[in-house]
Amino acid sequence: MTGKVSIVGGAGRVGSNAAYALQLGGTCSEIVLVDVNAQGAQGEALDLTHGRAGAGGPRVTAGDYPDTAGSDVVVVTAGLRRRPEESRLELIARNAALFRDIIANVAKANTSPDTILLVVTNPVDVLTYLAAAELGWPQARTLGLGTVLDTQRFLSLLGERMGVDPAGLDGYILGEHGDSMVPIYSSLRYYGRPVNEAAGYAPQMEAEAFEATRTAGAECLRLKGGAGYAVGVAIRQVVEAILGDTGRVLPVSTVHRGDEYGDVAFSLPTKVGRRGFLGYADVALTEEERRAVGQSAGVLKKTVASVQGA
Repeated sequence: MTGKVSIVGGAGRVGSNAAYALQLGGTCSEIVLVDVNAQGAQGEALDLTHGRAGAGGPRVTAGDYPDTAGSDVVVVTAGLRRRPEESRLELIARNAALFRDIIANVAKANTSPDTILLVVTNPVDVLTYLAAAELGWPQARTLGLGTVLDTQRFLSLLGERMGVDPAGLDGYILGEHGDSMVPIYSSLRYYGRPVNEAAGYAPQMEAEAFEATRTAGAECLRLKGGAGYAVGVAIRQVVEAILGDTGRVLPVSTVHRGDEYGDVAFSLPTKVGRRGFLGYADVALTEEERRAVGQSAGVLKKTVASVQGA
């Protein structure tokens, strides 16, 4: 697959793991790593380059924002970590200030009408909203990773409990990438059949897998300092859908304005392709699930309001 992907934050755990996932998948033909830690970005690019003879895949270089010019996709993984005694809102305000600087530099370097921005930095829904509001690009060209990772985690953990290959499972986590995320149990399928018809299934497994999903990020942080591999795979899924113009349905975060959810960015089943957002997929929700998704949107609206003036 051809295409240029730039990763801002490419020397960090998530950015470097994303680059490795893209390399192994042969997802693009060029990767540019940008990071405030320029030496670290150079090291990651060198390490990935050393693997090309065995893995194939894209040419990988390190650079600065001007080197991202002409990118088909710019992935932003750069962000700040929480300080001791710092409130969540204080962290959000600091990340918002950093993020504004990043997207200004991305927009300056990438004047093509075809560049897609993929936001990964947390809080991803709030920053996706901020980017769409401030980039000056058409709204469809700004996506957030949203609950793609949460969905991937949930299906993987459910498959473990059922003793089946999770690649055969299909379903969604929607809403916020955070505490108010919503599991859509009604849509769960195993190779196209309702999941409760699969051997090894037990009703309690859904709730168990979701609870493990909801706390997965914190558990990775506790055990190894943060997640990396799975989020790299999730990023690759979205980049493949964009560069391949596949229209794949993924729960990415997009901005909603004037619909039933109000003025907010969060995840619904979304068709993703070369123009970014291609439309929402028609996935039936129960009344309880729809209400929970609406409540999740409400939680995010309050957070967005807290940073709009930051």
